[in-house]
Amino acid sequence: MTLLTLNVFFVIAGLILAAMAVQIARDATHPTRWGSVAFWGLLAAIMLGGKQAPPVVVGHAVAVMVLLAAVRQVGLPRAEEQPVEELERRAGALGNRLLRPILLVPLVAIIGGYALGGVQLGGVVLAEARTVSGISLGLGCVLALLLAVRTTRERPGVAITEGGRLIQAISWTLILPQMLAGLGGIFAQAGVGENIAQFVAWALPVQNPLVAVVAYCLGMALFTILLGNAFAAFPIMTLGVGVPFIMQAHGGNAAIMGALGMLSGYCGTLLTPMAANFNLVPVRLLELRDDWAVIKAQAPFAVAIWIFNVALMALCVYRF
Repeated sequence: MTLLTLNVFFVIAGLILAAMAVQIARDATHPTRWGSVAFWGLLAAIMLGGKQAPPVVVGHAVAVMVLLAAVRQVGLPRAEEQPVEELERRAGALGNRLLRPILLVPLVAIIGGYALGGVQLGGVVLAEARTVSGISLGLGCVLALLLAVRTTRERPGVAITEGGRLIQAISWTLILPQMLAGLGGIFAQAGVGENIAQFVAWALPVQNPLVAVVAYCLGMALFTILLGNAFAAFPIMTLGVGVPFIMQAHGGNAAIMGALGMLSGYCGTLLTPMAANFNLVPVRLLELRDDWAVIKAQAPFAVAIWIFNVALMALCVYRF
């Protein structure tokens, strides 16, 4: 018997989203009231269904959610004026204690990732070994939420209300990473990687090990820019360039190639509006005038890190 599985945290997330949908339904002033209820209610149902939900049903639910977002029926509640002086006073009184819940999440995730997998209590496995990293992250978020409620001395319902406002500010981009990762899997199953391998072999002198490294890292960055997610680009470029040219043709190390390839993809994440949750949501939350402000600030660092990744892979991937 296993005590903690990812499904536990899917259920918790589903319950929070369902409570948020109920709050939206009760808000008669919400500009997109019923569209938002439908969107977040469907996402809650998907989370509550977990792995038991039929894929066809989930697919149709996601299609409806996409339609609601496309016709702009998923929006923010009407802004309520809050006294700035009171907020500043409370923040000043709590001070650095407000950072404790934030720091608790990565702390529990790191410790749990190393320690929870092999723990058994009276024949009960504490956490499912193959998903222990995700379980540890979910556990860290739950503990951080409890600590935040205790630190601020607010009612638990306030966490749902204020957390719901933040989720609604993120809006439909909340599910974009999962959708893009799924798109990458579809591309891989459709054989896009094989077509890329044929094109790269025709267009570039990949018999040169350095050219193979540059092609792989550049492809990871470019596909991430197009798809908005390095996880979506990874199976395509790894099957299309990494495996046939770096590993099989030149005997490269798979672990080094994969790690630095993903980092090269993340450089593309810093440069694309397709990564909306990273590059567009902060613009909205910070009320910046320039929609490209975050990308412009990140671009020089993205290019510098990409060059470093290429150089490091070229030096290491064929030596170990």
